[in-house]
Amino acid sequence: MKHYAIDHYAIDQWADFTRGTLADVVRREMQTHLDDGCAKCRELSDFTSRLTETCTSLTKDPVPDYMVRLARAIFPVRLQDRPKRGNRIPIELIFDSFLVPSPAGLRSTWQVGWQGLYRAGDCSVDVRIEPELKSQRAAVIGQITNHVVPDSQMGNLPVCLRAGKQVVAETLSNRFGEFQMEYDQQAKLQLCIGLHDSKTIQVPLKKFTSDQPAVKSRVSSRKRIAEKQ
Repeated sequence: MKHYAIDHYAIDQWADFTRGTLADVVRREMQTHLDDGCAKCRELSDFTSRLTETCTSLTKDPVPDYMVRLARAIFPVRLQDRPKRGNRIPIELIFDSFLVPSPAGLRSTWQVGWQGLYRAGDCSVDVRIEPELKSQRAAVIGQITNHVVPDSQMGNLPVCLRAGKQVVAETLSNRFGEFQMEYDQQAKLQLCIGLHDSKTIQVPLKKFTSDQPAVKSRVSSRKRIAEKQ
């Protein structure tokens, strides 16, 4: 007499059965249960088998880097421990595009984006922020280089944007040390770059609006366009 109608295995058990992660004793019991003719468990087993085959086939197709960046921008929220303060490299602002004098003969300017160059130990971080028109969204584009040893490898460095402990966007630098992320602007945002020696560079980012009209004074324009943190 068959007793398969009394007890059934759950879908997570059949998933482990399909992937071959169960102990031999449990696997034999489940196989016997299938051989006894349980229709419900047979349906679950067939489903997890098809699912495993599909997932395995998908891993064979390489995912383009731009798709990985977009996915990380769509699902950005996670918590991380702050880097230890002793591992942070002090930074120095070398260039600020807002502080560049206006060209002679121009009464007013409207500078939407911003560009800055920071020096942190042996590294230089070139950062540009481009806000979207009439939106709280923005893109940060940058490059990290070693100005002491120019041939140093700066690829695959973790780069992220933090608001406190929350990571709002993250990516990896390419082999040239370049990176790019899109994000929702918010207060107290930090650009964090992890170096190969476990040290971290943190750069405070400005908050922008791009729907401001042109004004007569560069100083007043700077106050209305950028809010330094």
